[in-house]
Amino acid sequence: MKLSTPRWWYVRDDQQRRGGMLAVRMLLTPVSWIWAAVTARRIARASPLDVGVPVICVGNLTVGGVGKTPVVRALAERLAGKGKAVHLLSRGYGGKLAGPVRVDPATHTAADVGDEPLMLARDYPVWVARDRAAGALAAAQAGAQVVVMDDGHQNPSVKKTLSLVVVDGETRGEDWPFGDGRVFPAGPMREPLATGLGRADGVLVLLPNDLPQADTGLVALLKGPPLLTGHLAPAAPPPKGPQVGFAGIGKPWKVERALQAAGCDLKDFAPFPDHAAYDEATLKALADRASLFNAGLVTTEKDWVRLPPAWQARVTPWPVAAVFDDQAALDDLLAKAGL
Repeated sequence: MKLSTPRWWYVRDDQQRRGGMLAVRMLLTPVSWIWAAVTARRIARASPLDVGVPVICVGNLTVGGVGKTPVVRALAERLAGKGKAVHLLSRGYGGKLAGPVRVDPATHTAADVGDEPLMLARDYPVWVARDRAAGALAAAQAGAQVVVMDDGHQNPSVKKTLSLVVVDGETRGEDWPFGDGRVFPAGPMREPLATGLGRADGVLVLLPNDLPQADTGLVALLKGPPLLTGHLAPAAPPPKGPQVGFAGIGKPWKVERALQAAGCDLKDFAPFPDHAAYDEATLKALADRASLFNAGLVTTEKDWVRLPPAWQARVTPWPVAAVFDDQAALDDLLAKAGL
């Protein structure tokens, strides 16, 4: 069973107390200590494999989505523009194939290889592998000059040339990107903040389109590695006319906000757990809801690739792209890695 990202991870103690969740968080805190200790021990004892080509890891310090996959695509575009043969690597979360296997969008489905690899494979060679080292080695043997790995900052099996940590920069209001800094399951952190930053070669803060720079408090927390900023920008206008939206990503409420900010006439929005599988009954219920407003259905590219073909024809995918605010700063970071 897939679970939604708990909103209480990202709200203040007084709000958690009113919502009855503060006691739950305190009960989960000892489990978070064990989680952090196990992660640290696994990383310390590992012997990373050098696969013979540069490996860039686009990672995350928190559980749930922060926009890593659009960043992977943007990095691939930048490296391809420099003449590099870029292959992408993913664990293939949600897919049944253990790999290593190269994704074929003509034959594979999201149930085979996961939604993000299937989405990216329309543009670049993509490999899925539960064993990241085996996947990176397969990509290198297939001609990759550089491998960009989607997620894996806490995976020590592959020697990384460059580790870029992506941070959700929506720091206004309730949505502080690290909650109060507690480790899963008491909070959203995969490991303590200082520990994760200590292995990072750079940090990319993805800001809302209406926020020109990162919050000063967030910048102070992220001191150490070079800091870059960027935005997730619509790669196309939202569909015209009234729409009912839905999304099964780490933070689906961000899709709702983004659609509204882009001028979509959004009549309703349904959130689902990350990588949710949409059955016929769920999709019919969404279509029935849309019919009440004489509206269309809109979702993310990642959700769209999980839909059955008949429903893909009835739902509009809304793509977004990661845009680096300072391309020169990105190029400097890549140059330090020899890229």
